[in-house]
Amino acid sequence: MSRSPEKTAELASTVGKYRWTICALLFFATTINYLDRQVLSLLAPLLTKEFGWSNTDYANITATFQFVYAISMLFAGRVIDRLGTKRAFVLAIVVWSIGAIAHAYAIGIGTAVNNVFTTLGLAAVPVSIIGFMVGRAVLAIGEAGNFPAAIKATAEYFPKRERSFATGIFNSGANVGAILAPLTVPLIAEYWGWQAAFIAVGAVGFLWMGIWLWLYDTPERQKRLSPGELAYINSDSTPVEAVPASTKPKASWFKLLGYRQTWAFTFGKFMTDGVWWFFLFWLPKYMSSQYGLTGPEMVVPLAVLYSMTMVGSIGGGWLPTWFIDRGASIYQGRMRAMLTIALFPLVVLAAQPLGALGYWFPVILIGIGASAHQAWSANLFTTVSDMFPKHSVGSVVGIGGMAGGLGGVLLTKLGGWLFDYYGALGHLETGYMIMFSICALAYLVAWGVMKALVPAHREITDL
Repeated sequence: MSRSPEKTAELASTVGKYRWTICALLFFATTINYLDRQVLSLLAPLLTKEFGWSNTDYANITATFQFVYAISMLFAGRVIDRLGTKRAFVLAIVVWSIGAIAHAYAIGIGTAVNNVFTTLGLAAVPVSIIGFMVGRAVLAIGEAGNFPAAIKATAEYFPKRERSFATGIFNSGANVGAILAPLTVPLIAEYWGWQAAFIAVGAVGFLWMGIWLWLYDTPERQKRLSPGELAYINSDSTPVEAVPASTKPKASWFKLLGYRQTWAFTFGKFMTDGVWWFFLFWLPKYMSSQYGLTGPEMVVPLAVLYSMTMVGSIGGGWLPTWFIDRGASIYQGRMRAMLTIALFPLVVLAAQPLGALGYWFPVILIGIGASAHQAWSANLFTTVSDMFPKHSVGSVVGIGGMAGGLGGVLLTKLGGWLFDYYGALGHLETGYMIMFSICALAYLVAWGVMKALVPAHREITDL
């Protein structure tokens, strides 16, 4: 089934482009995904004042999302491999949209949960905290399905040569969501209240669901896909991938954990996912506590920062192709690109020292680090579809996603403790310096371990 790069490029120029319609759908799903999860962080300064949360309280709420997300990712991959991409994506977005809207009713939910706790003789938790925890948990269960399903859809609709670029494009939806959120959420909250922000953003997912049901089907059943484009999609498939996924038995988690490739992806996610979570959940509080910025005042800096990350996502997805076009194998191109990308977060080390000169210095430097994360993520996800057959991609992504979520929990809890500890001492900037240092070095550590585990490409053919 494989062809030379010249033949593949020639074939690409003569076929249709419907696969990019699928990529656009994945892009918008990821945009909605990040819109929903970022509403809380943008409203955190307002909600902290209204409900009297400490940094530890806020960390506990955000860590609830990350912990439930981590556990759900493990099962999401299996559910997606079992249900198929189309039905699994519908299930995921319905659940996460309901979870997003549930935040608006956090006080009522928290009161109901505390009533149950009281009946059972358990200690009550402040209603605002437990209510938001429940909303974050439901949101996490649904959102856990987005990336395993999107990576699986990319493996189904793109040849390996194009997968990191397609992943970079749909992954840039995270950055667009992060840009749109500060442009819309504070304004909605200011005019209609914070509850309206959760409801309005959460409802968008149901619109996407209708379009997905209309336009998506597997390539073999997709009537809008030309025979030539289907042949191009399968042009570099291995014999094991040529067998329809529905006829292949699902590999157990224990079997998948027997491969170094699984551990390389899992470690890469564990070390680096928490960095993105930290930037996403803590930047508004950082700008509020360090520079006194209010919600509307954060709009431009955050929009600039996340605009930078969109460039990183798409550029990072393209970078391996640059190496491949110059003679590197797919795996060599991927790893060279990831090593190059891992150097850029080092600039975050200067964010806190230069922050004394004004908030634009950390905004730009953290923007570079966040851009590098998105470039890294586009390639890290694609390492799974490079080496595992399509019918196992969702499960492997789920395993790695769980590890990434747990890494995020640890980093979030560490941040909450550091900020409360050093804040009480009057040296909050020290806590941020420690966290920025961890974020800067994580990628080089991850790359070194991944390269040690999988020094050369070896495709999995016995699943």
